[in-house]
Amino acid sequence: MTDQQKPSALSRRRFLEIGSATGVGLFVGFHIPVRSRFSPLAASAELNAFIHIGTDEVVTIFVNESEMGQGVLTSLPMILADELEADWSKIQSKHAPADSAKFGRQGTGGSSSVRVGYPNLRKAGAAAREMLIAAAAEEWDVDPATCNADNGSVVHPASRRRLTFGKLAAKAATQTPPDDPPLKDPKDFRFIGKPMNRIDTPAKVRATAEFGIDVRVPGMLTAQVVHSPVFGGTVRSFDATQALAVKGVRHVVQIPSGVAVVADNFWAATKGRDALSVTWDEGAHAGLSSSTITQMCQDLVENGADARNDGNAESALEAASQKLEAVYEVPYLAHATMEPMNCTADVRADRCEVWAPTQSPSSTKSVAQRITGLAEDRVSVLTTFMGGGFGRRSATDFVEDAVHTSKAVGKPVKVIWTREDDTRDGHYRPTTYNRMLAGLGADGQPVAWIHKIAGPSILDSFGRELRNGIDGSSVEGASNIPYGIPNVHVTYALASLPIPVHWWRSVGSSQNAYVTECFVDELAAAARQDPVEFRLGLMGEHKRHARVLQTAARMAQWGSRPPDGRARGVAVHESFGSFVAEVAEVSVANDGTVRVHRVWCAVDCGDVVNPATIKDQMESGIAYGLSAALYGKVEIRDGRAVQSNFHDYPVVRMNEMPRVDVEIVTSGDPMGGIGEPGTPPIAPAVCNAIYAATGKRIRRLPIGKVV
Repeated sequence: MTDQQKPSALSRRRFLEIGSATGVGLFVGFHIPVRSRFSPLAASAELNAFIHIGTDEVVTIFVNESEMGQGVLTSLPMILADELEADWSKIQSKHAPADSAKFGRQGTGGSSSVRVGYPNLRKAGAAAREMLIAAAAEEWDVDPATCNADNGSVVHPASRRRLTFGKLAAKAATQTPPDDPPLKDPKDFRFIGKPMNRIDTPAKVRATAEFGIDVRVPGMLTAQVVHSPVFGGTVRSFDATQALAVKGVRHVVQIPSGVAVVADNFWAATKGRDALSVTWDEGAHAGLSSSTITQMCQDLVENGADARNDGNAESALEAASQKLEAVYEVPYLAHATMEPMNCTADVRADRCEVWAPTQSPSSTKSVAQRITGLAEDRVSVLTTFMGGGFGRRSATDFVEDAVHTSKAVGKPVKVIWTREDDTRDGHYRPTTYNRMLAGLGADGQPVAWIHKIAGPSILDSFGRELRNGIDGSSVEGASNIPYGIPNVHVTYALASLPIPVHWWRSVGSSQNAYVTECFVDELAAAARQDPVEFRLGLMGEHKRHARVLQTAARMAQWGSRPPDGRARGVAVHESFGSFVAEVAEVSVANDGTVRVHRVWCAVDCGDVVNPATIKDQMESGIAYGLSAALYGKVEIRDGRAVQSNFHDYPVVRMNEMPRVDVEIVTSGDPMGGIGEPGTPPIAPAVCNAIYAATGKRIRRLPIGKVV
């Protein structure tokens, strides 16, 4: 930890901040380090999370994370409630408002919420528990050591007296917080490690949960923004006459990203948009196409910067008994969140309010400040539930549209992007071109591995400079393969392109796991070895990889004969500190149609908080990755994205979803993330199964039909 990352003396003294001036209960403020992709542990000195124990017995945790279906509003309270010895039926959790002074920098990504918050949530819960016990002991004039907390109360067993947390809250607020409260023995956990129902499920089932698209504000108008059909294009001119003639259309205004049609409702905005005439300056990229992008990557791939260079892979390859070479390609991918991009903004002369389904409340607030010129304390951001994030909602383009539009018309405005808007004008998972070379010795063991990557960079898309020519997200999952090959060379070449790229569920691992795990399967076949045994023989010190691989193989009864017409493939990968192996069982019809029947998944994420959430996220990650593997592709033609909606950017439907069996491998190792690691292994597992079934290698995604 650097000096900048260490909490100040003040924050150490005030790890817990108590306030009860209003007499409404016990407030406990504590610090959770903030993890980001740019800084592994960007620890602010400020307190950034709070719990409140009310006189009504309700225990509320305000969390600086966004709930997008990953269960964070349940898992974090579970940790706190266990140490607090709270009554689970009295627990509630809420999104914290965007407030850097109170909550630090707020952003959810990198599968980091639980693993980063775990130790401090435990400590905060334990400290609050000890303060409640001290308050009860003072009330009864007994030694605190003779009291204990139990299911939302403090009890004195000797006298059988009991006081609830709510009755003790105000008195507990006068206690001195302990610096190092005792933590529970894990064997005594009541919630941690147990499958728990989601706190937010009842509201979602009853349709009372407010998603961004549900926001209603008095006097609110609805807008659609027409963006340039060409990446990098700008408005040359527009004629709003016909649009303004549509009933319900109130304004047509130009904003930096295009032209906004503002109306009484979404339908009127849609009709007005259809009637709007815009002339575009298509700029320098109108001739860009997928084929020219591929050619650019081919031209660049041999001149990449070193991401890893162990031994002398080129010399070892030259001397190898058997040489293998292949090219793997992955396309741009859309995030395809089920809830369309949307944001509501109300910009006034002296204030700005924003309601957004955002993964980045802090960035949302910063954007609103920049556009409005208002001070931080004059801008408020309320984070809503969101219908999927997958990294897409950490961008702020949809927020900018809403703030600019509201500022222009002087009314609260909800901007809603259509599916076509997001598919054609959004942000994408980068495309990459991968040249693979490997050499086997006379004994069939690999002696050289060369992986040359070319493609656009997320950091470059943000305008950030690459460190020594490397974007870490472009090589994750490639530069850290778990195989004990003596000579490994991994390079990356930047293809700087105008197409906006962004984090996509599992980021670089989403493509690099496919490339590396398919190519290692090629090595196993060339060595005439079983794919599982070949991998295990190379894993050496990578015990967690080996453990999940062995578990998944056992679950699938690897080595047994699959049902007639089916074949199995395997893949294993680490991402975000968790280790996942998957075995896919597939069939390929006579017309080339691929059907995935079953997936066996083993996951080691270290300590487990909510196993139900872990299984949910593995299934979700597999469904997401399977959609991309089978169908996902955004093509570029004439500087435009070709795909537009689910008819030409399909996702796996319910009748196509395989049966998924998940086993959690308990290892006692450090905790990893869980929202993303289920995605990377599924594409290579399916492609390796297709090879086992047909003898054909899939070196370009999506799979489509095997011909």
